[in-house]
Amino acid sequence: MQFIDLKKQYQVLRDPINARIQQVLDHGQYIMGPEVKELEAALQTYTGAKHCITVASGTEALLMSLMALGIGAGDEVITTSFTFVATAEVIVLLGATPVFVDVEPDTCNINAAEIEARITPRTKAIIPVSLYGQCGDMDEVNAIAARHGIAVIEDAAQSFGATYKGTKSCNLSTIGCTSFFPSKPLGCYGDGGAIFTNDDELAQACREIRVHGQSARYYHSRVGVGGRMDTLQCAVVLAKLGRFDWEVEQRIRLGTRYQALLADAANVRTVTVRPDRDSVWAQFTIMVPDRPAMMAALKAADIPTAIHYPRPIHAQPAYSGYANGATPVSDMLAAQVLSLPMHPDLDDATQEQIARTVIAAAR
Repeated sequence: MQFIDLKKQYQVLRDPINARIQQVLDHGQYIMGPEVKELEAALQTYTGAKHCITVASGTEALLMSLMALGIGAGDEVITTSFTFVATAEVIVLLGATPVFVDVEPDTCNINAAEIEARITPRTKAIIPVSLYGQCGDMDEVNAIAARHGIAVIEDAAQSFGATYKGTKSCNLSTIGCTSFFPSKPLGCYGDGGAIFTNDDELAQACREIRVHGQSARYYHSRVGVGGRMDTLQCAVVLAKLGRFDWEVEQRIRLGTRYQALLADAANVRTVTVRPDRDSVWAQFTIMVPDRPAMMAALKAADIPTAIHYPRPIHAQPAYSGYANGATPVSDMLAAQVLSLPMHPDLDDATQEQIARTVIAAAR
């Protein structure tokens, strides 16, 4: 059993993927080839955002977005500690300070009600993370940001394809950032990511930053990075786009089905999806009081699992100096969360087997 079955996905998409890769090999434009602009145009259409800038990774997308906003030493950025470390990493790399707000116990997304109390004159941005594939309370976050004149960057590394009140993730705030890491809902075969915005100036800044700050060849108008997504990876994502709507439908169906199968399981909670949005279930995550015992039971049945995430960022050795507020929900979730196999090619019989094993182990 695969936790995420990329091999099966490739078997289905072998011909379009191979054809797209061969096209790049034939024209030989491995950096900033025609597939880069083609993918950006396709993703703009998909999300409804005015601009899409493909970049080397989801981490680079966050870093470059902060750079485009001019965030640096002495600034503060509000985010959540219950996420992958990259969200805080980019803040610290620029000399700014991450300010951690706790998450909601049912959605695992940032608790918007706690944000405003953490804003200071040094706050320059908020980064809500759309964890596990579901957007947070973006209207509330945007309203708080507007009152204080600060930017919002949606960390949508796990939620590309999801919708919030009818609008696609990545087109919900000042800037949206996503990842095309292979295990993400829309993944390439290496690292890749994208930045989305409706702001012309921010888009231009991001385009310049991704090529070492160049506004013209060998003319560096700002500090930048080597942040381009290579042509081969863009080609892979283009090939996968043709099946992506179906995959999103399957993810939503399987996530809803998991919730139903586990609804009456003792001592098992599943992530709540708010009625005004959906989730693409980058991970299907449960919360259990005795995670080691559950993991052992699933391993004995040859069912793979993963933990997203076992330690909040503020509890990581490199970030312990940024533990700047109580986050009891994040601490609790980190001790209880467990992700089950989830991918669009998961068949119903296998899903039922997983659910039966979870239910039996939870008794």
